Amino acid sequence: MPKFKSYDYNQDIMVVINFKEQLQAGTFEYALHYLIDNKLDLSVFYPNYQNDTESGGRPAYDPAILLKIILFAYSKGITSSREIEWCCSTNIIFKALSCDTIPHFTTIANFVSCFPQEMAEIFSQVIVICQEEGLIGYELFAIDGCKMSSNAAKEHSGIFKELVSKRDKIKQQIEHHIKQQTKMDEYNVLEEGRKERIEKTINTLNKAFDKYDKFLKTHTPRLGNGKKVQEVKSNVTDNESAKMTTSKGTIQGYNGIAAVDKKHQIIIDAQAFGEGQEHHTLQPMIESIKERSVTLTAKEHGSVKNTIITADTGFANEANMEYLYRNNLNAYIPDNQFRSRDPKFVDQKTKHGKRHQKPKKDRAKRVIPASEFNFDPVKLTCICPSGEMLSLIGLRDNECGNPKAFFHGRLLQCRHCKIKEQCMQNPESADHRKGSGRQVSFILNDKRKPNYTDWMKHRIDSDYGKYIYSHRMSVVEPVFANIGTQKRLNRFSLRGKIKVDCQWKLYCMVHNIEKLANYGNIPV
Repeated sequence: MPKFKSYDYNQDIMVVINFKEQLQAGTFEYALHYLIDNKLDLSVFYPNYQNDTESGGRPAYDPAILLKIILFAYSKGITSSREIEWCCSTNIIFKALSCDTIPHFTTIANFVSCFPQEMAEIFSQVIVICQEEGLIGYELFAIDGCKMSSNAAKEHSGIFKELVSKRDKIKQQIEHHIKQQTKMDEYNVLEEGRKERIEKTINTLNKAFDKYDKFLKTHTPRLGNGKKVQEVKSNVTDNESAKMTTSKGTIQGYNGIAAVDKKHQIIIDAQAFGEGQEHHTLQPMIESIKERSVTLTAKEHGSVKNTIITADTGFANEANMEYLYRNNLNAYIPDNQFRSRDPKFVDQKTKHGKRHQKPKKDRAKRVIPASEFNFDPVKLTCICPSGEMLSLIGLRDNECGNPKAFFHGRLLQCRHCKIKEQCMQNPESADHRKGSGRQVSFILNDKRKPNYTDWMKHRIDSDYGKYIYSHRMSVVEPVFANIGTQKRLNRFSLRGKIKVDCQWKLYCMVHNIEKLANYGNIPV
């Protein structure tokens, strides 16, 4: 029989551990420990504590300890406060950072969610340290967004009319189960466990009904930020989040926007928005960068005045182009027809992405174009291919400032039309009372006025503009890959825009500290 070394699980052993020796130079945890102890000013947290010597009270955990373990946990993809507490009692690196203290998970959760302004200040201090270390080049800033799920289910979303309908359906379900319970009591049905299940179902439905009812009584319809001010879907659990379309389907979440410097991919600004569209986030981001530049330039290390700003097509609209032009900003943001004008992509027929890979039967069918309609710009009349006169809805200026006439067919006209299958995108809608007929529009003035989008097209279509824009993806996309893949942030665990914005800044802070650990001058 072979010989093995003996072992005994019942034996005791004493291990001497020096916490500083566990934080090895060159690692993220060492850089985190050094920066918090020597570089960051954590006095911004002190006014929130009311337990000084005169007031009395129980001693609190030092913000330095809490910030260290939270940021290190985020660097490992851990967001659960309970798991962070468990790591402080089992993981040697967590023990070294916390000096063998084990904060309760409620203390950790409150520290993350209750100090959004203080966390934003710490985020700014880390950027200033990156500036002092020469990691910010001011050559190019790339702005982009990363859509992630929130801590709310999209099934609880809808406009107020839909939410009222859901509440009424829950009430009907409650009444149905109460009737079942009453019948069981009348006939003395003693089926084992069934009565308890019905009572549990009724309690669950009552909670859901109260949740919907309270929301509808305490909130108003949520309005969108588009040209037409119309109601958008609210969410009962987190009303500041929104439904967003991503490459992986529709989610209920937030859009984390980040502005990244080209030199070492330092995140110079980060904000979370509860809207899926990105074009309205450009101006707040640039204004925030301007405010931050006051602190940066005060250090006399650089200037953002002539920095190139670039973003993808999601940020392009006429209002943003006018904002960039009037503020004399050196920006390069393409419109959605940018690739089609580029000779390099003339022969490219295949489009990538999930939305372009649908079967032909699922794609929108081609209908009779508006050019086949007989439009009289003098009399403002329109006759459809079947000879029916369409009704004038009204005149409205488009983005270019040109008047545009809108017409639509009456429901009875389109319902009995012989060519409605070729003329309407959804001919079945004409068969319903709430449906609508064919709609067309015509520009009254063919001579389109030049606009600010044309100014940006001229910039982005130039050889220099294409060269600048080619750097955008290599600057900002690796940052999202690091946060999403390496740091495993795939959803926000908090609710509310302020708290989610704080969590997004914490993850971006982890990214910047990692850059300082790799490229900064951290004393050994």
